Amino acid sequence: MAITLDVITLGVPQVDAAYTFYTAAFAPPNNGDDRAIGLDLHGTGHLAFRQIDALAADVGARPASSGFRGYVLSSIVGGPSEVRVLLETATANGATIVKPAKKQLFGEFTAVYRAPDGAVWKLAASSKKDSGPVPSPPRPTETAIYLGVAEPKASKAFYETLGMRTEHDYGDKFIDFTVAGGVCRLGLLRRRDLARDAGVDEHGDGFSAVVLTHTAASRAEVDTLLTAADSAGGRVTADATQTDQGDYVGRFTDPDGYHWKITTRPGAGSGGHIPATS
Repeated sequence: MAITLDVITLGVPQVDAAYTFYTAAFAPPNNGDDRAIGLDLHGTGHLAFRQIDALAADVGARPASSGFRGYVLSSIVGGPSEVRVLLETATANGATIVKPAKKQLFGEFTAVYRAPDGAVWKLAASSKKDSGPVPSPPRPTETAIYLGVAEPKASKAFYETLGMRTEHDYGDKFIDFTVAGGVCRLGLLRRRDLARDAGVDEHGDGFSAVVLTHTAASRAEVDTLLTAADSAGGRVTADATQTDQGDYVGRFTDPDGYHWKITTRPGAGSGGHIPATS
């Protein structure tokens, strides 16, 4: 059993507008314009959208929020020129610059923008120098979400109980987990440090407007993860039940209140095999 971050769902004012913005910002592979699937971020995870009132209702939260939502999304690309291109594309489609593209104190080349839906994105280059022409479109090598938490070491213990393996551990400064192909990376920082790094005010309250989703191989895995989350200090907010669409879905929050959805695809049984569908 190991939880993975398969889909990041953002609560947005208008789903069509968000879909249009992120399609322009990341030029994802064509999925037939199926908004139910969301956007494939070039094999580094999926981004989906739901009207913020509906998403809040899904998790039993009030949709109102103000200020910093407590998390920062990140897209990592090959070199500085790719960061510049992604930033220019985002701002041309309605994003606002929080931090311009430039080399930081320790050599990292980054930029930060706020998307029209309010989500904060950090763009970062994995290399200090460009290695060749900028691909069109730039393709992220990794998509991540960094959560602002009270105590990163305590949150680390929670996620390790759910099967995640730590890749970088700098105590209460920064922690992240190993990531497999096709899913997003999860990282942890203290809330004030995350806000400072992104260049935004740390204060904010209300619904975070994000739900993290893991697609389990079986109903048994859904139940096991919910039990593990509850015993490790999280809170099960919805016991697993079968939906009208045939999914088996349960929900929990981590110790800092971030919402997770654990689901199966229709047809998943109690074991680890999902029957093929025609």
